[in-house]
Amino acid sequence: MEPTMKRMPLAGALDALHRRRRDQVVVSTMTVILPWRDRDVTDRDLRCVGFMGGASTFGLGVALARPNVPVWVLDGDGSLAMQLGSLLTVAGATPRRFMHVVFHNGVYDTSGSQPILSEGRMSFTGLAEAAGYTKAVRFDDVESFDAALDELLEVDGPVLVELMTEPLRRDYVKPPVPTEKTPGPLAQDWQRVRDHLAASPAR
Repeated sequence: MEPTMKRMPLAGALDALHRRRRDQVVVSTMTVILPWRDRDVTDRDLRCVGFMGGASTFGLGVALARPNVPVWVLDGDGSLAMQLGSLLTVAGATPRRFMHVVFHNGVYDTSGSQPILSEGRMSFTGLAEAAGYTKAVRFDDVESFDAALDELLEVDGPVLVELMTEPLRRDYVKPPVPTEKTPGPLAQDWQRVRDHLAASPAR
């Protein structure tokens, strides 16, 4: 990782998003799950755990099923790197109210902070542009992101926002294995979100 690369604190980026949270379905994954839940837990929150790299296509499924419901995907750089083909899938489907936020901290924070592949030599913004996203932008400070966010939310998607964030540098802690009595987070969330959307009038 480039030692002089400018990066923003994860907390500041999440705070900027939280201030705009209204009725969006938010799919969060990996490092961002816990800090996002510390700010905002609603009946429209889905935690993508158990299939690394699946957050964007999972969010796309929600967007296609309910095209009038805005969807945010809070993705990780290491996670997205596992499924780069999902950029083509999302771009090809052209979901209109879809914002894909990639927290690019340069490491696999959930497994011991190893550097992600090609760190310092690649750009998720560039990949999304080439894949056909309507708009793709990159920010390395909270102030610029916060100032641009309202306008980005008005763009017909899909939109990719790459946020250069500081790594948390956490030690690896093996997560508990779900059992039939304690289903994983996604299984816990999905029925609640599905029922909530079904009860909400289409707009």
